Amino acid sequence: MSELPKLTNSWDQAKVDIANFGIALLADQLSEEQLRLARAATYAAAEDDVDLGRKAERFGLDYGVGNIRVWNILNRAPVFREIVQFPVVLELVQEVIGWPALLGNISANIAQPASEGGRWHQDQLFVPKPWPAEPQGLNMGWLLDDFTVHNGATEVLLGSHLLEEMDADRLTETLASEAVPVVAPAGTLLAMDSRVFHRTGCNRTKHPRAALFGWYTRPIYRTQENWFLSLDQSVVDEATDELLILLGYKTQGLGLVYGKSPR
Repeated sequence: MSELPKLTNSWDQAKVDIANFGIALLADQLSEEQLRLARAATYAAAEDDVDLGRKAERFGLDYGVGNIRVWNILNRAPVFREIVQFPVVLELVQEVIGWPALLGNISANIAQPASEGGRWHQDQLFVPKPWPAEPQGLNMGWLLDDFTVHNGATEVLLGSHLLEEMDADRLTETLASEAVPVVAPAGTLLAMDSRVFHRTGCNRTKHPRAALFGWYTRPIYRTQENWFLSLDQSVVDEATDELLILLGYKTQGLGLVYGKSPR
């Protein structure tokens, strides 16, 4: 596959695109005000991290030179708590991986000018192989800037969620020749099967580009962020039932306290 699925506003078409391409692109999923708030809060959070001396360790995956991650984004502004539980997001999560599900993390990714791009990976690498027939996670990306060929747009190998195991040489050749950048306007929602090969692209412009990435998994997996230690109490106190489920504070079967959900 060499062409991205078309932008759509149809949830049903998005489900078809995820099944066929491994990704879907949903248009205009952030209002102008939500986009303004989320973008401003993301860049402000990155500056706050610098001022506070926070520095994310580069442990592989999507960490390249000039590629910034902003963690614990749920604490930074209410708009982030809104978008992780949009109806379209919960609908696609339920369709692809089922419900209840967990929000493993939501972080910002900022590709700085002259950044070298990220490392090719699949999001469910932590799952022992052979993998189950169904995806174990769904990655949701909210584009806060326009994604272009030149500014570090996420690159994907379309259909790779259906590929059989390849040897390293063939995989490298395939990625080099067939991967495509996700070119789409700010406000787009990128939904991606956890088996799709992808990476942050190289930013060859003079301006940064930002996106938010929310990682949703089946409830048997541990969250990447430890919400119980990282979240402000006010976030938990104000959370909806859906958000409490996503964060693991309200649960079924796993994570019980004296046989009951803790919330």
